[in-house]
Amino acid sequence: MTELDAHRAATGTGDRSRPRAVLPALCITQITSWGIVYYAFPVLNPAITADTGWPTGATTAAFSAALLISAFAGIRVGRTIDHRGPRTVMTAGSVLGAASLLIIAAAPNLPVFFAGWLLAGLAMAATFYQPAFAALTRWWAPDHVRALTIVTLAGGLASTVFAPLTAMLANHLSWRMTYAVLAAILAAVTVPAHAFALKAPWPTAPPQSPHTSDSAITVSRSRPFWMLAAALTLSAFTIYAIVVALVPLLLERGYTTSQAAWALGLGGAGQTLGRTLYATLARRTGVTTRTTTLIALGGVTTAALAVTPGPYALLVALSVAAGMVRGNLTLLQATAITDRWGTTHYGHLSGLLAAPATTASALAPFAGATLAAPLGGYPQLFGAFSLISILAALTALRAAPHPAKT
Repeated sequence: MTELDAHRAATGTGDRSRPRAVLPALCITQITSWGIVYYAFPVLNPAITADTGWPTGATTAAFSAALLISAFAGIRVGRTIDHRGPRTVMTAGSVLGAASLLIIAAAPNLPVFFAGWLLAGLAMAATFYQPAFAALTRWWAPDHVRALTIVTLAGGLASTVFAPLTAMLANHLSWRMTYAVLAAILAAVTVPAHAFALKAPWPTAPPQSPHTSDSAITVSRSRPFWMLAAALTLSAFTIYAIVVALVPLLLERGYTTSQAAWALGLGGAGQTLGRTLYATLARRTGVTTRTTTLIALGGVTTAALAVTPGPYALLVALSVAAGMVRGNLTLLQATAITDRWGTTHYGHLSGLLAAPATTASALAPFAGATLAAPLGGYPQLFGAFSLISILAALTALRAAPHPAKT
């Protein structure tokens, strides 16, 4: 490969299999999809429960059910993208996402509210990071880390943009009207972006190298795969629980909803900052060291939030630090398959790896809301989650990489 060819490979130019519109489009749609379908909920949930009288545990369970549906649907989505590409899946997911939010906004009772979130779970599986990662890994291989970093840098701004925006809308509109406005934004931005930017020909799967010749079934049944899945699952449980629990933690400590929303949003900015460091970290560490260190740091930041009552600026700084770790963990999972087993079966294996982690993230908000009171409050809850993160780090030590990748 010449120097010019290498530059084109890195930038996505000069190669028809890497259409220029894909990367900016996915950056925009990840910000919008995550910001509206995911991050709006922790901001609006206090208003939902206050207006309807529905228990916090019940509304959070609906949100958790959406994440659970996303976990199982993501396996099928990954297989479909491996064979057919992302355009149809992600466009349909965008339409479904907007429709699900309208159902949630209009829900007259909890069963309909649950139904809306179950549809939202299918939309998450078809529009969140996993399908975007599968698309970029195929279109940009072997230089996919750069593309993944760029799209996750953008995605890290989702809470920064939409948590404060949601809070601002909620200050002037009911939670139902706020969700209706957000549904309109979601449809206007993501449906055309996915429909028109992802229409390029889908490249054929690369041939397997001698070092990554195991089939997807063989890899998925191996001890390293399941130990890695266990570590990422425990980590995801804590990471996503504290994202949803951060707002009630700050409310319990006497801060306003707007202050809590800004702390959550600036944590998203921390995700973006953290992701700028991942490429350097990947060059200087092995996969096991990198995995263990990042998961352990997640436990440290969670413990710090547990024991720090204030001042507000310090809590915001800790939220940013936790976001930095969370941002790196996103890229860690995005590259875990290719670092160990290559790109041939990326969509399938990534879906399998993400399924238990997404299931844990689905259960985490409900578990957090349910356990906070018995444990004595949200600081104690954060302390318990920090211990789980340490267990996850110890599990990661046993997830030895593929021998060819050491």
